[in-house]
Amino acid sequence: MAWNKSTIIRILILTSILLAFTLSSGCLRSFEEESRLRITNMDISAKEVKSAFVDLDVTTYVENFHGDSSKNTSLLLKAFSTRTGLLEVQTQDDIGIIDKGDTVTITQSLKLQKEGGYRIVAVLFEEDKRKNTGEITIYSLENLPADVQDIGIEVAGMDFLVREVDGGRVVIQTDLYLTNEGTAASGDYQMLIKAREMDARLLADKEWMQTGSIKPETTVIRSLNLTVPNHYNYVVEVLIWSNDTIVKRGEDYVQLKPQMTIDVGTQVETKHIETSDFIVPEEVRDEVWYGDAPMEETPGFGILLGIVAILSVVLIQRRREK
Repeated sequence: MAWNKSTIIRILILTSILLAFTLSSGCLRSFEEESRLRITNMDISAKEVKSAFVDLDVTTYVENFHGDSSKNTSLLLKAFSTRTGLLEVQTQDDIGIIDKGDTVTITQSLKLQKEGGYRIVAVLFEEDKRKNTGEITIYSLENLPADVQDIGIEVAGMDFLVREVDGGRVVIQTDLYLTNEGTAASGDYQMLIKAREMDARLLADKEWMQTGSIKPETTVIRSLNLTVPNHYNYVVEVLIWSNDTIVKRGEDYVQLKPQMTIDVGTQVETKHIETSDFIVPEEVRDEVWYGDAPMEETPGFGILLGIVAILSVVLIQRRREK
């Protein structure tokens, strides 16, 4: 087949175009080089240490060490128990775009049971593509001392009952509702309960008692009597101590001489409270129970026994007559 001059020229032109396109494509690829991401370090610190669990802050360092800026990135953080190997908790957060040569940090929080050790694994994603992983292991979390101010116990409320009025003094039964908001049984702490007159701030009475050990996520009632002068208003304060430190406070009010505003800003009238009207008899208090219900007699069971006894007497008498 003979090639004429025009055909050869066309072939050369097409070849030049294809070559130029190929070279330009290679240049474009070199300008759009894929980012290279890696986790360079991980730091762990205890943010909050409680009696049963610990809040950890995990800071992960991510570097784009080669290539162009990354696409959207995110970090998945997992905590595995070193004892069982099971996944205990995980969290995932966005990082965003990381420029070439930059190192960014991201801090994530993990709440873990305060026992044993954990393997903390960080998994780095660029959009949906897994890019790199990092890992660090922590041990013996139970050895971390709990924060002094956090014992897991909260003063959930107070109730007041008048037990006795003798002359100018009133015996007030104070019921304290204590809730253990932790995940383990609480310690046994000392409590100081005080009745303080609201205006003069003088102490009328104070008593010590123990909280006792409280099961996790339960509420117990601790009761004691305070004896105070009648016809005054009081703040009842509860102070829970751990060794020589006050670690929890609570307060409520008993107003034996309350006031009522009749015309705002102009006149205040004192209400008269007859404290003896609120005395709760001891036999009523004995009927109050906390926890398991008391045993109850079966209704009508005594009557049934009486009928059986009468029938037995009748049958015996008939046998004797025969």
